[in-house]
Amino acid sequence: MTTAAPQQLLDDAALTETALTEIFDGLAKTAAPKLVDAMRYAAMAGGKRMRAGLVLGAARLASGESNPSGATQVAASFECLHAYSLIHDDLPAMDDAETRRGKPSCHIAFDEATAILAGDALQTLAFELLADPDLHPDGGVRAGLVHDLATASGITGMAGGQMLDLEAETRRFDLDETRIMQAMKTGALIKASAVAGGRIGGADEHLLTALAAYADHLGLAFQIADDLLDRQSDAAAMGKPTGRDETAGKASFVEAMGMEAASKEAQKLVENANTILAEAVENSTVWLDYMTKISSFSIGRSH
Repeated sequence: MTTAAPQQLLDDAALTETALTEIFDGLAKTAAPKLVDAMRYAAMAGGKRMRAGLVLGAARLASGESNPSGATQVAASFECLHAYSLIHDDLPAMDDAETRRGKPSCHIAFDEATAILAGDALQTLAFELLADPDLHPDGGVRAGLVHDLATASGITGMAGGQMLDLEAETRRFDLDETRIMQAMKTGALIKASAVAGGRIGGADEHLLTALAAYADHLGLAFQIADDLLDRQSDAAAMGKPTGRDETAGKASFVEAMGMEAASKEAQKLVENANTILAEAVENSTVWLDYMTKISSFSIGRSH
């Protein structure tokens, strides 16, 4: 059964998009307006904004505040990094996808060179937002946020996982190798989103550790849901080509486990994620409930 996006996640998506609009409006006065147009096109193309929701939810859980200082800017940073990854993922040298979220991919809407530069610029913008002295008075907090995002997106995270994904087209990955690849390619940025939210919200080490463990489980569950949707859904519903992973022979949880077992594994991962976080929080709060709803939505979504 399909799970609707929590209303708070929709509200957080709107909040993040307002912040992104302000950022791109400020950049529009630069000497490269076409590049800003491409960046805006990719980053403002809609989407679930789940990483932003995790940042904001974890920050509220840690601080107890409904609008923690700096959290929206951190959320915008993670969405910039995510948008960069999608631009490059869609390129002819990678997945060669013509559409993303129901619209022409960035390299189709503009051109390949502009798309590559837009991805590069979004990536560096993400770190600029986290290193901004106005974000938080403590340089150690800002450095921690930069480190969270760097490790999640580099050789030990998303980029390394993408390389393994390409290698999986030429040889069969077993379940353990698939799990490692997906934890790097998809899970690392989801994990960093929750940890960064906790960090900007003032979480102690106990809560940061719990947020990391929660999101480790959530990231794998999210990827399993993606694998299932790639097999079960269609391009119109997904807003992007489907079935290509299977055609290319890429490693996936569905390929390694079968659809029924993969679906059960995703449900188990979400249950474990929610238990880990609930045990780390002394009292049930509206923000703990929100984090639970995000994890449930991650495997019940329609796209």
